Amino acid sequence: MICSLSTKLDEKALGEIKSLEEKMGKTLLAFSCHELKPQKISEADLASIQSLEGKLGISLVAVEG
Repeated sequence: MICSLSTKLDEKALGEIKSLEEKMGKTLLAFSCHELKPQKISEADLASIQSLEGKLGISLVAVEG
């Protein structure tokens, strides 16, 4: 399972989250999770992925399409 920040929240959902944040006095982050199967990769592919991750400052995951 992979989770990422939710980017497709409608105005109603955003309003409800903001209301709860104000009530609690806390900042909330919204995540969406997806069932994905990891892809088997070679050591060379792993090295390439890790190199690009370092260059871009992000994490990459190889998954079955």
